[in-house]
Amino acid sequence: MRAFIRYFTDYYRSTSRPALFVTIAFIASLVYANYSIGIERRIQDLPWYAAYGAFVLFFGAVIALAWGLQYEWGKPADASGKPAGTSKEPVDIPEKAAGSPRFFQPRRLLMLLLAAVLFFAAKMIHWNIDLLLPKSLGQPWTRYWPIVLQLPAKLLLLFCLLFICWTAGLLQGDSLLQSTGLTTKGFDARPYFWLLLMLMPVVALAATRPDFLHYYPRVKYLAFLDGYARPVWPWKLAYELSYGMDFLSIELFFRGLLVIGLVRYAGEQAILPMAAFYCTIHFGKPLGECITSFFGGLMLGVLAYRTRSILGGLIVHLGLAWMMELFGWLGNTWMG
Repeated sequence: MRAFIRYFTDYYRSTSRPALFVTIAFIASLVYANYSIGIERRIQDLPWYAAYGAFVLFFGAVIALAWGLQYEWGKPADASGKPAGTSKEPVDIPEKAAGSPRFFQPRRLLMLLLAAVLFFAAKMIHWNIDLLLPKSLGQPWTRYWPIVLQLPAKLLLLFCLLFICWTAGLLQGDSLLQSTGLTTKGFDARPYFWLLLMLMPVVALAATRPDFLHYYPRVKYLAFLDGYARPVWPWKLAYELSYGMDFLSIELFFRGLLVIGLVRYAGEQAILPMAAFYCTIHFGKPLGECITSFFGGLMLGVLAYRTRSILGGLIVHLGLAWMMELFGWLGNTWMG
């Protein structure tokens, strides 16, 4: 844990204060606007093609501003890909990452950011998987399987995107898994489980709030299975496993692609724009979760940058997700 604290303090000391505080102010204004007029809800209410275009424009604007602030105020990266003046602790960045004093190969960086925005806009809209299901399926399975298969399908699309980017040379590493942080080399899981344990009281406190209990557990939306499937728990367990796959895709995308994948282009400066983008995807969730997602995204981004692995973030993210499901169920049972 002391190493984690050193990572965070080193990041705070090395990052650009104007870029950090203006980004926080920008995200705070977006959060206020969303929970006042419902930005995310209004986009989701549009037809799928209009919603896709709106998400592209919205995410694109957030990314453009966040990266613009880094370009304007970010500290130049040295030959190792780290901002000048940071800790001299070695990090595993290929020598060819040395480049321009600000951003290495900006055209490739822009290509990756554009691909990221196009993908995540597609992830945010509902996929009509019903057309792929056998016609012989009856109720409630025509309703159940589209819910359960959505997230694995979107994860598969993300793997396809990452593979294309890696084969095109936009991501650097001996393998696709290494280039996106899915590696166990030198990885120690224990601090992340301690971190989860420390977060448990926070989740328990959140589970006393009505907005939290209204949103969690997500599995309650499968109540339509009750009375059809006996026993019903295997089907709800399958949903929870599918739900867990979404957090693998989140870590792969935000910490794997947008941090580890962009180290060769901007070093540590990739973390803050990722956290800004990450916060906006929580606009449909309880306010407290949305606000903390920005700072949680920063923390997980710093850890991914320093360890070159997303496994720790995956442990924390999955642990928190299933912990919120558990406490949501307990809270609703207690309040009910």
